[in-house]
Amino acid sequence: MKKLFILVTVTLISNLSIAQTTSTKTDVGHASVKTLEGKEFNTASISNDGKPFIIDFWATWCKPCVAELDAINEEYSQWKEETGVKVFAVSIDDSRSMSRVAPYVAGKGWDYTILLDPNGDFKRAMNVNSVPHTFLFDGNGKLVAQHNNYSAGDEDNLFEEIKKLSGK
Repeated sequence: MKKLFILVTVTLISNLSIAQTTSTKTDVGHASVKTLEGKEFNTASISNDGKPFIIDFWATWCKPCVAELDAINEEYSQWKEETGVKVFAVSIDDSRSMSRVAPYVAGKGWDYTILLDPNGDFKRAMNVNSVPHTFLFDGNGKLVAQHNNYSAGDEDNLFEEIKKLSGK
């Protein structure tokens, strides 16, 4: 009886430890989205090998969204070189306008990982009510900062936060 009690106790403690470890792993919402190539992509796999990353929700029809992503794009090469940061740009264009996203991105020359969320599942998982909505995560997937909307210069503040996370 004593052995059974010890076995049950150890099992429960182990399971609780595993549950805590996995539940606190990341602050990224979990949903199924698509890549530009049409492949399914689970957002739980978003990471950047221990380096900071950005998730930016946007739409082709949203002028502030495009302005923000254009501004980030002007500095993105330097940002990646200096800090290793990675941008995941999540389009919330619906199924009717989703086909315009790939040519739009190609025309802009954005070097981001583009994800498509036409049903808004990821948007809801991240509690995004309007776009642009930008999230900054540390290398462990913990949410560090976020902002909604865009004003010229916001990208500079974002980069300062990224540098702090990178120890630069």
